[in-house]
Amino acid sequence: MDIATRRRFLAEEIQVCCNLRTTALVEALATVSREQFLRPGPWLIQGEGDIFTGPRETPDADPKHVCHNVSVAIDPARRLFNGSPNVVALGIDALALQPGGRVLHIGCGLGYYTALLARTVGPDGHVCAVEVDETLAREAARNLSAEPNVEVRHGNGTEPLDGQLDAVLVNAGLTLPPNAWLDAIVTGGRIVMPVTATMPQMGTIGKGLMVAATKVSDGSFDARMLSMVAICSAVGLRDEGLNEALGKALMRGPFVPLKRLRRDPHEQGPSCWLHGTTMCLSC
Repeated sequence: MDIATRRRFLAEEIQVCCNLRTTALVEALATVSREQFLRPGPWLIQGEGDIFTGPRETPDADPKHVCHNVSVAIDPARRLFNGSPNVVALGIDALALQPGGRVLHIGCGLGYYTALLARTVGPDGHVCAVEVDETLAREAARNLSAEPNVEVRHGNGTEPLDGQLDAVLVNAGLTLPPNAWLDAIVTGGRIVMPVTATMPQMGTIGKGLMVAATKVSDGSFDARMLSMVAICSAVGLRDEGLNEALGKALMRGPFVPLKRLRRDPHEQGPSCWLHGTTMCLSC
């Protein structure tokens, strides 16, 4: 099987298993060369069968090894991975991107999922990719140099934004997102983000919910849980007070019937699943 056929098969498998509805995303999965957005192989990969044993090395640097639904290590010492395509594709699909869309991508790593976003919004769209690790940001900029509709920035996403956004994809664990991102999203626009709790023994990894939220006319967001997630924590974007409250909320049960991301001032009540000073995830 040639490599193009392998990519196409993976794209169609993810489309069926995750019920992807964004045709341009499926085409991007089938045509973007994942290995071009990784460091040279052999690679350390991790799938569902490696949860207890940890990542394993591919036999060689044949790109066929990364044409599977596996995470690929970027920096194993920090437990930093290029995540499983089905998980990230599910999040991108929830953004309901259209041609010409304007996207902010937080935590772009080496740029593979940024490339998928860029192909999904097309040449008239724009993706601003942000990476807090300076070395990774430089590598991502080089990897994405052939994508004219992508801008790569070194930072953590707190830098001033240029204009309005149709979508925000976050590939790092948050407690709650900065208000500046939510303010920049147009009515009907969306954010997909991991809302995660951490503890010292977990190191850089947090666990929690992947949340999708759509902005409505009053500035609040309709919200829903997409999946459970384990992911590296964002740098400089977390609220430690909320982290403790989030950990307690997750202990009450993993499947949360989220309905709204509220931004109006209100007292904490029974429907508040995670209540912060400026916003609240509520059921």
